[in-house]
Amino acid sequence: MKILPYSINYRDVWDEFVRTSKNGTFLFERGFMDYHASRFADCSVLVVDDTNFSDESGEAQLQVRNVKALLPANWHEEERCVYSHQGLTYGGLVVREGVTQTEVLQMMQLVLLYFQNYLRAQKFVYKPIPYIYTPLPSEEDLYALFRAGGQLSRRLVSTVVNPRHPLRMRTLRIRQSRKAVDHGFYIDRLTEGDWDTLRAYWKLLEDVLRVHHNASPVHSVEEMQLLMERFPRNIRLFLVRRDQEVMGGCIIFETLQVAHFQYIAVGEEGREYGALDLLFRYLVNERYSQMEFIDFGTSNEMGGHVLNEGLIFQKEGFGGRAVCYDTYEVRLDADVLSDMAGEHVEETDEKVKYLDLKAVTQTYEPQLSEAIENVVKRGWFLLGRENRAFEETFAEYTGAAHCVLTANGLEALMLILNSYKYLKGWADGDEVIVPSNTYIATILAVTNVGLRPVLVEPSMDTYLMDASKLEALLTPRTRAILPVHLYGRVCDMDSICAFAHAHELVVVDDVAQAHGAVYHGRRAGHLADASAFSFYPGKNLGALGDAGCVTTDNEDLARLIRTMANYGSAHKYVNEVKGYNSRCDELQAAVLSVKLPRLDADNARRRQIALLYDKGIHNPLITKPQIPNPIEEHVFHIYAVRCPARDLLQAFLAEHGIQTMIHYPIPPHKQQAYAEWNHLSYPVSERIHREILSLPISFMLTDAQVERIIRLVNEFNYS
Repeated sequence: MKILPYSINYRDVWDEFVRTSKNGTFLFERGFMDYHASRFADCSVLVVDDTNFSDESGEAQLQVRNVKALLPANWHEEERCVYSHQGLTYGGLVVREGVTQTEVLQMMQLVLLYFQNYLRAQKFVYKPIPYIYTPLPSEEDLYALFRAGGQLSRRLVSTVVNPRHPLRMRTLRIRQSRKAVDHGFYIDRLTEGDWDTLRAYWKLLEDVLRVHHNASPVHSVEEMQLLMERFPRNIRLFLVRRDQEVMGGCIIFETLQVAHFQYIAVGEEGREYGALDLLFRYLVNERYSQMEFIDFGTSNEMGGHVLNEGLIFQKEGFGGRAVCYDTYEVRLDADVLSDMAGEHVEETDEKVKYLDLKAVTQTYEPQLSEAIENVVKRGWFLLGRENRAFEETFAEYTGAAHCVLTANGLEALMLILNSYKYLKGWADGDEVIVPSNTYIATILAVTNVGLRPVLVEPSMDTYLMDASKLEALLTPRTRAILPVHLYGRVCDMDSICAFAHAHELVVVDDVAQAHGAVYHGRRAGHLADASAFSFYPGKNLGALGDAGCVTTDNEDLARLIRTMANYGSAHKYVNEVKGYNSRCDELQAAVLSVKLPRLDADNARRRQIALLYDKGIHNPLITKPQIPNPIEEHVFHIYAVRCPARDLLQAFLAEHGIQTMIHYPIPPHKQQAYAEWNHLSYPVSERIHREILSLPISFMLTDAQVERIIRLVNEFNYS
């Protein structure tokens, strides 16, 4: 068995499994769960068998027969807690018929280890499905919770009636029902589409909760309307009226064998003349007489610590029995979880990808697909509200006054340099100092706009531009310095900017690998005269295709860049300068807006992994990257080690299932594209490119995977 995080691609399989499972209900279908996606962060999972049901291209071959169980769940980042399931009356593991206690134990072990390893969860809050909701009652999941060290943290008590074996109804309830009829009360049901009546009832409900219970409904009336539209056969509103006026009522959630009463409300006159007695008598004796159970719901005042005696008395009057809605809390301890199924879970030889973009993308569902769907529905795909929203948010995030989205990171750099040529009158052949060990895109940006790159060797300690070497490269034609925050670490910007200021040079930094880094209290993107970002999918903040942006405090520069990126046009069909077509589409902007709020948390996990590598790797053949102080100056887009036998190390790790990358095997001055430089020698850069190897450092890595990589790196020896 293995765990698959839920994605919208599994929606149909999920719902089909719920409908055919042992203990499924419409409450677990995605149409019910996803309505509150904006309120909670979904982290639901599926437990599937080990059958190879999909290929590298997608998930289309996943079938219901491959699914053994699923768990609706939400993630609370600040609490480091997984809930099953916020927004629902209950949650829990949903399984197919015929599962054994041993299988459930193994499933829960896999699920809890997944939450701990991939989400870094510290706590798991679990609300089991009460026995009345499943035709095959069992408590295998409770045994699994016991094995995981779960503790009962909350208990709410509901009242249920079994219509087939009723206790005697109190005489008072019968009398009250007759009084209601004599007073002109009658039973009614909300007809499909009668939303005015729903709003009238909701107003009564809100008034009752506010006055008598100092509370408000969990759902809004708009949410309830949406749910009733999605599940017209499962969610119904029954009313007590008099002359069309709503005197009382309740929402009914109908599951396979239980009618669950929700949102019971009655006005003062209805309470005096027995409106609920009339309604409940009808529902118990007639409408739901063939149900296994009628669940009157829990008393929730003060978390169940204060009993609503009037409601309890009302429910007991119909022959009620008690049923518990329990909540368990599990502290996720790796040692306990590894042993909970009776056998210790040992390290496996599973392959570790350098970066599993498919898995990363799934962690943003369903919000990601919903954002894309909203763009498609609006039908506006360029230079629209999504562009404006992200630019405003990202400018605020970096601290810059302006952000301009572009088609990619290369063109972001080109637009900055070309705009400075225009604003400052630079000539073709004027010089820009760039590091000799950068990715070639940095240098392409310089040459593509007619400027001349002047290569500077990096520091062997940091792999970053060495500010002490700038003076020797300065000429009368030097116009700018272009530092690159390589691998995610910020350059020595104080020294670089001080040198540039002293010589009246522009500083343009390449922030393609350093999203979110902080240097002396300021974020990367607000450290230079202008900054260029790439949002290539593999970046710490990545789109689902190419995208980039420029950030700057210079209003004139920002305006010109925006104009130049749109064919040189600020107004349609009016072209001020010779421009480009370098626009970020609305889909990518929407994706970036979904991902940005989690960037700092994902970077924090990368730093945790880097510290584990730094502490654990002690092979004398390996040179580890420096950890800056403070560590926030590095976001570890890449964790690059050096080894004199780099290719042998990479092959050794690959043999053991660890995928690595080389960033970058050939220095720019040795590329065929710059054949005129091939005779030059930059020994520091050449050594870095010859020895560098990037270990996996995705935030998706588990501690167990990191420990395995560390062990293998330490085992490597080529002598």
